[in-house]
Amino acid sequence: MGLEERLFKIVIAGEGGQGVQSIGELLAEAAYISGQQALYIPNFGVEQRGGVSIAFVQISEEKIGSPKFQKADLVTVLSQRSVERTKGYLKPNTIYLYDQSNLKAPVIEDLAVGIQGYDTIAPEAFAKMIGTEEGEGMAPPKEQKLIVRGVPAAKIAQEELTPRVFNIIILGAVVSLIKVLAPDKVRAAVEQKFGEKFRQRPELRELNFKALEIGIKMGLEPKERGDNG
Repeated sequence: MGLEERLFKIVIAGEGGQGVQSIGELLAEAAYISGQQALYIPNFGVEQRGGVSIAFVQISEEKIGSPKFQKADLVTVLSQRSVERTKGYLKPNTIYLYDQSNLKAPVIEDLAVGIQGYDTIAPEAFAKMIGTEEGEGMAPPKEQKLIVRGVPAAKIAQEELTPRVFNIIILGAVVSLIKVLAPDKVRAAVEQKFGEKFRQRPELRELNFKALEIGIKMGLEPKERGDNG
């Protein structure tokens, strides 16, 4: 499905500090670099119990008419609480991307979320983007006929890279699944956003680009439909 045919609507949700807003901002920036239209709206959940952070992104070849939407083409969830918060955006055949690592997401309560929790800064700023406690992992909802894709992003980040690039792995998986942004444009967006950090610490560039590549490969793997899909 190409952008010439439709507007692509994306919801990304997770705990404050998991880099949700960085993913949304980078998707929009990559769209701009590609010459496409994009709209990114952050929702930090400052007044919502538990500080769940949500990013809303729309990408299109044509002008985007409304800043809000009710149903999404792709929903990405990074914590169990985000599963509940995003149910209303699901429709039949929504692509449902979730982190299937058996690690509990870190929880940042309301008082810790706010301007200091604005995670559109470089991903290495968050030392606890993933949890350290083992858990059962997330389970996608079964109310809708979804196209389900689970990726072990937190586990890969912890074991092979660094927890600080967890969200960049997720970004790569999103890019593969939506199929409307060229990977080189996404890399350009990452470079543009974090260029100064990369110049100060060149190893961060390699880590972030490797994380992006891993995420893209994960997203390219065959999708599996939900239990009722």
